[in-house]
Amino acid sequence: MALAKRTSKISKSLTLAITSKANKMKEEGIDVVGFGAGEPDFNTPAFIIDAAKEALDKGYTKYTANSGTPVLKKAICDKFFRDNELTYAPNQIVVSNGAKHSLYNAMLAIVEQGDEVIIPAPFWLTYPELVKMCDGTPVIVDTKDDGFKLTPDKLEQAITDKTKAVIINSPSNPTGVVYTKEELWALAEVLEKTEIYIISDEIYEKIIYNGIKHYSIAQYSPKIYKQTIVINGASKTYSMTGWRIGYLAADIDIVRAIDNMQSHCTSNANSIAQYATVAALNTKSNFLDEMVKTFDGRRKMIIDFVNSCEGLSCPNPQGAFYVMINISNIFGKSIDGKVIDSSLKAAELMLEYARIAVVPCESFGAPEYVRLSYAISNQDIEKGLKRLKEFLNNLK
Repeated sequence: MALAKRTSKISKSLTLAITSKANKMKEEGIDVVGFGAGEPDFNTPAFIIDAAKEALDKGYTKYTANSGTPVLKKAICDKFFRDNELTYAPNQIVVSNGAKHSLYNAMLAIVEQGDEVIIPAPFWLTYPELVKMCDGTPVIVDTKDDGFKLTPDKLEQAITDKTKAVIINSPSNPTGVVYTKEELWALAEVLEKTEIYIISDEIYEKIIYNGIKHYSIAQYSPKIYKQTIVINGASKTYSMTGWRIGYLAADIDIVRAIDNMQSHCTSNANSIAQYATVAALNTKSNFLDEMVKTFDGRRKMIIDFVNSCEGLSCPNPQGAFYVMINISNIFGKSIDGKVIDSSLKAAELMLEYARIAVVPCESFGAPEYVRLSYAISNQDIEKGLKRLKEFLNNLK
């Protein structure tokens, strides 16, 4: 007996051992500051929770339409028109079990063996694994010299006759960069001449700072609109990570294929969470403004710290809730004779000696960096940065 070959293609998470060790330390009563959070530390707003309770009371606990309830799909269409000036019909929407599921559905619908998918690095670590799960080949394009953004020149250089799709993630995890309208339009100008799909991951769309505006590449032209699969969801904007509601919008032929596949895989997303998401999308609230304001203060706190530390540097995150710190200048240094030769080793030693858990970015295509999330309390950030400073001072 043998497992399918595709299972051996999937990379192990380099952060798993660190996460497991950090959790074990916490269970033992050791005070560990975790900078790995990929979700807001705010509770889901009360009006969304109340909508879920109402759904339960009304008995909305049965199967729904496979691709989502009509009322939710209308709310999503209204959101796209209101926020992105994009017009979609309900039959162009598929609601799934989180944005990650939506991404997988998109890949499964378009990627086959031998197909290449262009992924700008640094990237969210799951992108290349999803491509490999669909028997495709990830083509990684380094963007460190270009402000961590894919440029038209590098895009053109990466395109081959096997290129099936390109992934655009703005705002970005892990860098926090946000593509400007002009930057997206320049990429769209290249892609409009091709039949290449664009997977536009916009899950952090609403978490942006300094008055910067989010644009979707699907806005560029009717042709680019047809080439683009837009991915979004409720998780980050409304602190609904555990509710597992993601969605995609695309050309009707793509949606039909995804709807058909999902009907045989998972069927509909959680019915109660769908009704709660309607309330999230349709209700005006100051929750998001307050959350982003809090994140912005924490963002500045970490950036100021990095700027005060000789040898550390970071891109200035304009969105999401992560700071990616370049630690290459401490490579070769040691503590208790243990030499730092990678970001993974640095993360292991930071956990051991400073009791802080950070994410090494080897799996994100940025081996010289660690990622810190500021979706944790101000108190924990201050404590963790103090410990990090002490750790750096103790290096030889």
